[in-house]
Order: sequence, then C-alpha cells, then structure tokens
Amino acid sequence: MDLEVSPALTIPASELGWRFSRSSGPGGQHVNTSDSRVELSWGVFDSAALDDDQRTLLLARLDRRLVSGVVTVAASEQRSQLRNREIALRKLAELVAAGLAPDGPLRRATKPTKGSGRRHLAAKQQRSATKRNRQRPPAE
Repeated sequence: MDLEVSPALTIPASELGWRFSRSSGPGGQHVNTSDSRVELSWGVFDSAALDDDQRTLLLARLDRRLVSGVVTVAASEQRSQLRNREIALRKLAELVAAGLAPDGPLRRATKPTKGSGRRHLAAKQQRSATKRNRQRPPAE
C-alpha cells in the first residue's frame, strides 16, 4: 500500500521497510506472543519518489531523525498490529509533510509598548510590596 504524503508526493510501498516486535505495556491473553509494535523505515537518501530539491530539504530538516539517510517511526499505542501499522503510516506522512512544508513568515522584531512596560513595572512593585509585607517588622 503506497503512502500518500500530499497530492504531489506518494511514497511507493516498495520503499517502506517494516519491522515488528513485542510491545511493552498492557496486553492480555496474547501479551507474550503478539508482535504488535511496529517500526516503519523509509530511505530518504535513495528514494525515487523525491526530486533533488525535496531530498535536500528533507535531509536538512530531518537531520536529527536520520540514521544513514533512513528515517524511522515507531508505533505501539494500540494492541492491534494493524492499527499500529496505520498509526506508523500516519506518523511518517505527517513527518515528511512537515519537513517539506514551506517556512512560515519571518518574525519582525518589535519593542514593548510604553503601556506594557508600565504594567510590567507596576506588577514588579506589587510583588515586591507583597513580599515586603510578609517580613517581620523591624525591632525598635
């Protein structure tokens, strides 16, 4: 089953690697025999689904998540392997879509307004007065 990340990008099923293992946490009758934890791997570096610009962008943005050019997501939230497969596919699609999303607008640096500065100082003075009132009165 191919993974549709966006209308413009679909990852072929042949590029996806699956691994299954025993999941930690609650189980039930088949807790020690079911391989319900799912790991989904995809090679960004050698994927035919990406063009060079997309590949460069993903390699830069997913740098911390990549191991030898391969991104891996795991899912063990559900007891069912099938549901965990669906979750892993969704996680990978969201990760790739976020990696390919355009940058947001740059933040313009602004100064605090005079009113906000006054409110800030008033709050500090109020806090100081509160703490001062908690002290013992000076001995005379």
